[in-house]
Amino acid sequence: MPSKSKKSGPPPEKRCGFCGRPASQTPRLFKGSEALICEDCVQICIEAITAEKNQSTELDFKLPRPSEIKEFLDKYVIGQEKAKKIISVAVYNHYKRIFRQPIRANDEVELEKSNILLIGPTGTGKTLIAQTLAKMLHVPFTIADATVLTEAGYVGEDVENVLVRLLQAADYDVKACQRGILFIDEIRKIARKSGKPFVTTDGSRGGG
Repeated sequence: MPSKSKKSGPPPEKRCGFCGRPASQTPRLFKGSEALICEDCVQICIEAITAEKNQSTELDFKLPRPSEIKEFLDKYVIGQEKAKKIISVAVYNHYKRIFRQPIRANDEVELEKSNILLIGPTGTGKTLIAQTLAKMLHVPFTIADATVLTEAGYVGEDVENVLVRLLQAADYDVKACQRGILFIDEIRKIARKSGKPFVTTDGSRGGG
């Protein structure tokens, strides 16, 4: 008697090897050497890896509290109590935004700049405060003279060279450079060259 051929049914639907979701329920399946993974599981893996990296960065950089920053400044800077308190809080908030904010791979993250303008006569401790902060936080530090900064291609020092100096201070560690302190000095002299007074919110004049 002739053998009866078995009817072959439709092939089994492809599924994600991680969550088990069928191909009909996911926008896309990525094929590996021995398994498939869906688009959603890929995104979950990326977020998990990113969160782990953020946590690692946070552990490497111990962020002191504002009171601890102020206490450290008191050891090196005499007076300027109000300025030290304001700077301690500002520095804390700046680094907290950088290291404590979770970043997702598909997010367009834009962190607001938190530059600090120190105004006062020569010898009041503006540079010393910045240097002391860098010492406490163990971050690279460099000073740039605002009076010699020019646009690229002109005689003088351009911004790119200043950033290179900060990178050198970080021993060419890009991550360390990114959390470094760049102190731009003599901004007041630029205002004087323009013929306009350098006026603060309280009407006084000065500048670092």
